[in-house]
Amino acid sequence: MPAARTTQREKLLAHLKAHSPARARDLRGVGVSATTIARVVADGQVIRVGRGLYQLPDTEPDTHAALAEVAKRAPRAVICLVSALSFHGLTDQIPRKVWIAIGAKDWAPRIDNPPVRVVRFSEPYHSSGIETHDIGGTPVRIYSIPKSLADAFRNRKLLDRSVAIECLRAALESRRATPGEIAQAARQNGAWKQMKPYLEALTSHG
Repeated sequence: MPAARTTQREKLLAHLKAHSPARARDLRGVGVSATTIARVVADGQVIRVGRGLYQLPDTEPDTHAALAEVAKRAPRAVICLVSALSFHGLTDQIPRKVWIAIGAKDWAPRIDNPPVRVVRFSEPYHSSGIETHDIGGTPVRIYSIPKSLADAFRNRKLLDRSVAIECLRAALESRRATPGEIAQAARQNGAWKQMKPYLEALTSHG
């Protein structure tokens, strides 16, 4: 019996080294019982970071870890606006909540930790420009740089225009997206009128 527990404990620790944080159901999927999870948490080898989410206590802090946590609980949601712009390295702002977009008629996910800000996007805005990034072994749906910039300019009530301009400038200076790609996304996502004067000013060489 102790040998079986040791094996489960080793499986749990090995899984968390490769995939952190991990859901309880993921751990059960690799042969770790709920009893073993509780015992390892009680021993301090693993910490519970949210409802049904576990990680190693010495896990290096990852600025994107919260995105992975949210993706595990709401896999159909898309990381958007400030959280997407921060992920892409276009703003120094660290959002206190993870911004996620869902469809106009989708059920809003109930997530206690990490805190989330849910935004409803109608079509075609919700389905366009989605990329999937691997964060700690978790697939995370995130809007692309051009799409995120378009969203920033289109949603002035949600994001200050100065932040949108800062991110646009950062994208151009770092060459993370071309003016053509940005303009195309702005046209496709209803933001061209708002973005055009700033994009033209930042790309003029006269």
